[in-house]
Amino acid sequence: MTAGPPRASRDFSDPVPPASPVAPSTHFLERLQADTDAAQATAHHPGSEFTGASSDLHARLEAHIESVRAELVDLMLDLAEHPETAFQEHRSARAIVDVLARHGVEAQLGVHGLETAIRAEINPCASATSGNARATHAIGAKPPVVAVLSEYDALPEIGHGCGHNVIAVMGLGGFLGLKMLADEDPEAVPGRVVFLGTPAEEGHTGKEHMAQEGAFDEIDVAVMAHGYGHDLADQLWLGRRTLTVDFHGHTAHASAQPFMGRNALDAASLMYQGLGLLRQQMPPTDRIHAVITSGGDRASVIPDLARVEMYVRSPAPETLRDLSSRVDDVARGAALMTGCGVTIRWDEHPPSLSVRSNEALTGRWVEAQRGRGRDPLPRGVVSETLAASTDFGNVSHRLPGMHPLIKISDSAVALHTREFADAATSDLARAAAADGAYGLAATLLDVLHDDELAAAVAEEFDRTGGAIDVPSYFD
Repeated sequence: MTAGPPRASRDFSDPVPPASPVAPSTHFLERLQADTDAAQATAHHPGSEFTGASSDLHARLEAHIESVRAELVDLMLDLAEHPETAFQEHRSARAIVDVLARHGVEAQLGVHGLETAIRAEINPCASATSGNARATHAIGAKPPVVAVLSEYDALPEIGHGCGHNVIAVMGLGGFLGLKMLADEDPEAVPGRVVFLGTPAEEGHTGKEHMAQEGAFDEIDVAVMAHGYGHDLADQLWLGRRTLTVDFHGHTAHASAQPFMGRNALDAASLMYQGLGLLRQQMPPTDRIHAVITSGGDRASVIPDLARVEMYVRSPAPETLRDLSSRVDDVARGAALMTGCGVTIRWDEHPPSLSVRSNEALTGRWVEAQRGRGRDPLPRGVVSETLAASTDFGNVSHRLPGMHPLIKISDSAVALHTREFADAATSDLARAAAADGAYGLAATLLDVLHDDELAAAVAEEFDRTGGAIDVPSYFD
């Protein structure tokens, strides 16, 4: 037998440099972009079949919003310069309240259970003396109550990488435009208009906290808009739940008596692998993300505690409930296989549901945006694999709502990045501040003036499922 060459010796006293990670391929994203570009060339949103408010009212509303454009941009840049994370938006909320005060609006700060939530209202109908003021409306027996929403929380470390500074001023500007129009002529705004500043969307569910404290109890329609890399009338937003699973085992010496242990880390590992296998039988729009945050301290001791933390996402309340049940089974199965106990805790923060956009409302948004030189694309042009979550979904399952997207960045820039934070102060974002404010205000003005539109909004909401009792939905 011939001896092989001598094995190369290795000096284990020298540290081995870590291997560099493999760079992700961009080919899939490039293909998605090419498909979007091809679809965009022929896509056209049908707009709206409804008349809405008069062209004169729209022109006056637009002029009022243009008169505060500089003020909106200044606030947008100020919020970007001083980002505050969820539930800590004290300076941001105060800055918004101060703008409202300068325009003669007394706002409440610290409402609906949250210290940084804002509520302001105008009610021109209450002071209208003309007999022409309508006493009834298609949505109900009295003029409707409509709401425009703002977000202003930022992300840790990267600031306004989701553009909430732009969202804040679009909602605020829309409310101010309607307020100035009502000051000019109370009959021009025949219904109550509510401004809601909604904290803690990032990683939390601020709007659901507010909803459970009555924020939306009297509101008939709610609208907001979000910055993005395209102008879109609508896009898929996934419902999201959070889950923490603790596996409880028995410690033992890992060498001398391993048979006396019950390995909690094994259970966590089995759950993690089970989730990977579950993905093969999930619909392509469902999402599961998980991390093992604890699993022992020493290799020589079998760990008696391990923790898995997860997000579970799906595009409809029913499918989110189904996926939650399957994930629950995976956790229990992993515990059974390892002889461990298991504690399963869903929704430390309230879950967020998918957005149910009201097409009658988004049609009017499209018409308003076309008047500003934009042409929002219909849903489906941008791939629905690029989906995230928002707590506005919970609002949209309580009452009719819309959540369109407005272009503030290049289409290749992703949300929750430093690049998007830069885009949130760009020239595109400055234009969106006024364009979005007008689109939101114009849509609500149309609902207030067009009984057929208001009836269609309400009928569509009922036809697509009606109100859901969000707090008890997953019980």
